[in-house]
Amino acid sequence: MTSKKKPPRRPNKSAKKPRTRGTKTSKTIRSKAAAKKPRITVLIADDHSVVREGLASLIGRKPDMTVVGEASNGREAVDLWKQCRPDVTLLDLRMPELDGVSAIKEIRAGNDKAHIIVLTTFDGDEDIYRAIQAGAKGYLLKDVPREALMDSIRRVHAGETCMPVHLAAKLAQRVSGETLSQREIDVLKLMAQGKSNKEIGSALFISEGTVKSHVKAIFAKMNVISRTEAVASATRRGLIQL
Repeated sequence: MTSKKKPPRRPNKSAKKPRTRGTKTSKTIRSKAAAKKPRITVLIADDHSVVREGLASLIGRKPDMTVVGEASNGREAVDLWKQCRPDVTLLDLRMPELDGVSAIKEIRAGNDKAHIIVLTTFDGDEDIYRAIQAGAKGYLLKDVPREALMDSIRRVHAGETCMPVHLAAKLAQRVSGETLSQREIDVLKLMAQGKSNKEIGSALFISEGTVKSHVKAIFAKMNVISRTEAVASATRRGLIQL
C-alpha cells in the first residue's frame, strides 16, 4: 500500500510581516546625536561694527555654532570673555583701549586653556610671533575663505592649532632669525618719529654714541641701509606701529 504524498503547504497570505515602523536607522541615530551635541559658543572682538555683524551673521547660520558676545575693543573683549566663557574667541589684533596681544594675555591669565583665534589684516612676522607667544591657538587673515574660517573654529575648539602655511613660514623665519632688543625697538620707534640721534639719546637718557651703535645694530639685523627702509620694514613686520 503506497502512502499518499501531502500537497505542499501554501504560504499564508494573511500572515503579518514584521513591523519596521519603529526601527531606528543608523542615520537617524547619528542625526539625533548631532542635534543633542552642544553648539560651539563664539565671542567676536573687532573694533569695526561691519566686521562683527558679518561674522555674527555667518556663524549664526551654522547649526553647530552660536555667537554669545560681541566686543568693540580689547578691554570689552576681556570683560565679555569672563562673563560668557566662550569655547572659541575670534580676536582682532589692533583694537582701542587694549590691543589683541594684551587681551590674549589677560584672558589666558584667567584660563590658560582659552581657545583664541586672531583674525586680522596684519601678517607681519612679529605680529604673528607675539600673538602665538601670548597664547593664540590660531592666526588667520580676514580674507580667509568662509568655510576655512568655520573649519578653523571647529579645529581650535577640538584642541588643534590653525595657521596658513605662508604665515607659519613667516613665524618660523622670525623664530630662527635675529631679534631686536627692547632698547633697539625703542630707538626704532623714535626713528619713526623723525628724531635725530641726539634727540633719541635725550629721550632714552643714553649718549649719542650709544644711539649710533644701536642704529648700526638695527641696520645689520634687519638687513637695511637707511632709516627710512628700517622704519618701513619694522612697520610691515609689526615691530612698531605708526
